[in-house]
Amino acid sequence: MKNRIRDAVASDLPVITEIYRESVLNGIATYELDPPDEGEMTSRFSAISGQNYPYIVAEDERGGVLGYAYASPFRARPAYRYLAEDSIYVAPEARGMGVGGALLDALLSRTAELGIRQMIAVIGGASVASIAIHEKAGFKHVGRMPASGFKFGQWLDTVLMQIELGEGADTMPAAEPDLRQYP
Repeated sequence: MKNRIRDAVASDLPVITEIYRESVLNGIATYELDPPDEGEMTSRFSAISGQNYPYIVAEDERGGVLGYAYASPFRARPAYRYLAEDSIYVAPEARGMGVGGALLDALLSRTAELGIRQMIAVIGGASVASIAIHEKAGFKHVGRMPASGFKFGQWLDTVLMQIELGEGADTMPAAEPDLRQYP
């Protein structure tokens, strides 16, 4: 099955909200404990896409959303402007079908086009599946924060992984990244 990757739009937010809700309630990839409602997810979507970061969905041949991904600022300080963080969430019925990897590949490409030079993955719960997807895409392990989260009555480690985009740190940037948050 070939999934289509496209920009997320406002009409995707009910499904995006449900995919994230399931992840909050049943998974350890996010350390949120209470799922945000559609209004909050709409605010988050607007904040990310309004800064020109990519926010994308994978859809099946019928147009059903199987998962979503986005890049966002790692930190708000301007010195971090060439570093983005990725987030990927896949519907339970689509897990193990290559959706997460397809989303990550598209996200890396789109983020690099903005002039971002590094991407970091902050992997909650040291999720084995998420680590594998990131390793396959070329991310390297750069850190582990033991017992940094507490969810479902257990301490969880957070794994940090990083990949260079474009020319990475081999050259000086020719221009500022094409992001609206940095004047």
